[in-house]
Amino acid sequence: MNVYDSEQIQNMLNLLGYEKTPIMEMADLIIMNTCTIREKAEQKVFSFLGRLRALKIKRPGLVLGVGGCVAQQEGINILRKMPHVDFVFGTRAIPRLPDIVRQVMDENRRVVDIDMTDDFSAYDSCENLKSNRSPSRFVTIMRGCDNYCSYCVVPYVRGDESSRPPEEIVAQIRKLVHAGVKEVTLLGQNVNSYGKKEGFCSFAQLLEQINRIEGLLRIRFTTSHPKDLSDDIVYAFRDLEKLCPHLHLPIQSGSNRILKRMNRRYTREEYLEKINRLRIACPDVAITSDIIVGFPGESHQDFKETIELIKFVEYDSLFVFKYSDRPNAPAVKYNGKISEQEKQKRLEQVLGLQEIITKTKNAALIGSEQTVLVEGRSKMHTKTKCAQLSGRTATNKVVNIFYGTKDAVAEYDLVGKLVVVKIEKALSHSLWGKPIRSTGVCNKPKGEEKPCYAE
Repeated sequence: MNVYDSEQIQNMLNLLGYEKTPIMEMADLIIMNTCTIREKAEQKVFSFLGRLRALKIKRPGLVLGVGGCVAQQEGINILRKMPHVDFVFGTRAIPRLPDIVRQVMDENRRVVDIDMTDDFSAYDSCENLKSNRSPSRFVTIMRGCDNYCSYCVVPYVRGDESSRPPEEIVAQIRKLVHAGVKEVTLLGQNVNSYGKKEGFCSFAQLLEQINRIEGLLRIRFTTSHPKDLSDDIVYAFRDLEKLCPHLHLPIQSGSNRILKRMNRRYTREEYLEKINRLRIACPDVAITSDIIVGFPGESHQDFKETIELIKFVEYDSLFVFKYSDRPNAPAVKYNGKISEQEKQKRLEQVLGLQEIITKTKNAALIGSEQTVLVEGRSKMHTKTKCAQLSGRTATNKVVNIFYGTKDAVAEYDLVGKLVVVKIEKALSHSLWGKPIRSTGVCNKPKGEEKPCYAE
């Protein structure tokens, strides 16, 4: 969501004539888009802003802004703590950013805008299709959250849950596809509850509409709340050929006692039953998740139950976090706080276990042929003698694609195309392979096969 917001911020600044620069010291305007989901992220914000003070002294004309969740949470306090910051704008003030910057520049005054009212459609009306040539794009279908998990600050900084009309979403995706986009990732704090408050179509029905868009190759979405993972969403993985077989389904804890304390509103057994139904409907589905270790009151037995669940499910990957108190979240007042030392120990144990599972799963793919949507050059392209492109499988595994020499990459126009790659090497977080000249299947073999391109 923050990546998407940053793209929208850049689009808004383009309207004012600003261009992105890779050299911060040369910038006329610096905006920091922030996250407050964990305490460490918030600490990084103020640390970075502190370092910008010297640059501001050196260049008094430099304009500094802070946006995102920390901005929404702290508001005017940021200006009080950081006198060199010029403006603060909240999570729903992005459409108003041009006016905010004009006020700072023309009226020479500091501005705080953390008002939570705005026009939802304004987020996508300014999209600069030419500025981003990536074949993959984020599309916001809803925002905010009504779940109020006891550890989470999101409802307080992102607001109440609301969904965009389905016709707006479909129209935006058609526009993106016309501009060359091949894959979309639908965004929301809980996409599974899409449209319920407004009386729109269900999330599964929205997926069906998007699946019919000609020229679109892949559909992804994030994030799902387990309590709202319905059967029709599970069947969508079976029935929709463009829906990638990958689901991020946060469990947070394997202990029913801790899940109740977290206000997650599902049990370990209910979660595992949904995983089982999903794997029956789509046997090749990749499942990823979130884990919080050291939640207040988490006993050694509770943690053991989390470890056992991870071993049972065998996730493709995990995002693991140490619990940290967040402003306004009820868990701040919970007793039984776990020491930092113990939280770190549990974090390392989960990460170590998951690394073994991921390596095993990736190693099993050596020698297989995988269909990869090419996204561009890999990060290692300039460091090797071989040409390298990078992309992802339908199950969201990163694949680095190797060619014989760097000159060879010029012979291919593969960005945005599906390439069949033979996997030759597996690492913890990526796969390596070489393209083969054959046709494959787009995502999953359902009905008539669709060609994938290797040239």
